[in-house]
Amino acid sequence: MADLATRLGADLTIVGPELPLVSGVADEFARRGMAIFGPSKAAAQLEGSKIFAKEFLARHKIPTARTYGFYGSATDAIRALDRVKWPVVIKADGLCAGKGVLVAKTREEAAAFLDRATTKREFGDGGARVLLEEALVGEELSLIIITDGKRFAPFAPARDHKQVFDGDQGPNTGGMGAYSTNDLLHAELGARIQSEIIEPTIRGIAADGLPYRGFLYFGLMLTAAGPQVLEFNCRMGDPETQAIVFRMDFDFASVLRECAAGRLDPQHLRWKEEASACIVMASRGYPDHPETGQVIEGLEDAAKLQNTKVFHAGTRREGSIYYTSSGRVLGVTASGRTLGDATSAAYEAVGKIHFAGAHWRTDIGRRAEKRGFAGQG
Repeated sequence: MADLATRLGADLTIVGPELPLVSGVADEFARRGMAIFGPSKAAAQLEGSKIFAKEFLARHKIPTARTYGFYGSATDAIRALDRVKWPVVIKADGLCAGKGVLVAKTREEAAAFLDRATTKREFGDGGARVLLEEALVGEELSLIIITDGKRFAPFAPARDHKQVFDGDQGPNTGGMGAYSTNDLLHAELGARIQSEIIEPTIRGIAADGLPYRGFLYFGLMLTAAGPQVLEFNCRMGDPETQAIVFRMDFDFASVLRECAAGRLDPQHLRWKEEASACIVMASRGYPDHPETGQVIEGLEDAAKLQNTKVFHAGTRREGSIYYTSSGRVLGVTASGRTLGDATSAAYEAVGKIHFAGAHWRTDIGRRAEKRGFAGQG
């Protein structure tokens, strides 16, 4: 990647996925004196290791779920199930493409997942170690910031829908849709998250000597006791990103370049008042065994709709024809004056796109619309 950036004469390299960060791409660029937007290998452990992240949170007294323990074998973890409160959250330690977490309601369900992760290594090395923690109750919130290691600026808030089926049913996925609206984060809650979570995290990163210039994603649970951290990502989340970028009212590249150079000015970030929503169209069999190679039709018709954009995620093109190439195929995104306007426009675009076996959730943002307050849905 550094050689490629050199050949291209790149002014700035922006890292999207987590694996290059965990592998140390930012360190190599830094060694060569090249501009890159992404944290160091050491700092990327906040996403690359759930255990590292939990220890970081505990060390810096940042609110998070109570941890029952870390385990290197299914036998030890299953034995520990005698001491947990149900349901229990099981997390594979390493990178698992968003599929290494289970909220287990029964011992049998938990034991089967632990066997798949640590014994059968269904998630590869990512499942070599696991952690058990309490299951938090509340509404999830995705909050992404950018930081130059000292200063930070928050992005517009978003809410993801991780389960594959309507009503939050079925297995976890990398995300089946998201929405963003100002109602997700009122002033009092925003101030509390900043003082109790974001600022201690930035101070902790500095105190631990973790070079960090990049995105930092806080996966939060809004509990009755207050906001708590579920996870960190060292990148923008998918599909939250699609909804968030629709609300940007600033030069994204320029802000990231300033931040990568250690000169972040939070005043340069401006946000549109409109709501936005992203609907993920997935392949038949996703997330377990997605089918690929299906012809995608209707993209041109969807592109004609106003305030709508179809982001390609798992596609390949041969000539003028697009084919599915992965589990999550398209992120169909739209904006509107209200959340209802945004979701209606996004679903209108979804209705114009067709490929064999396509499926999507039909309830993205719907609970928030029904309650009339997006912060509660």
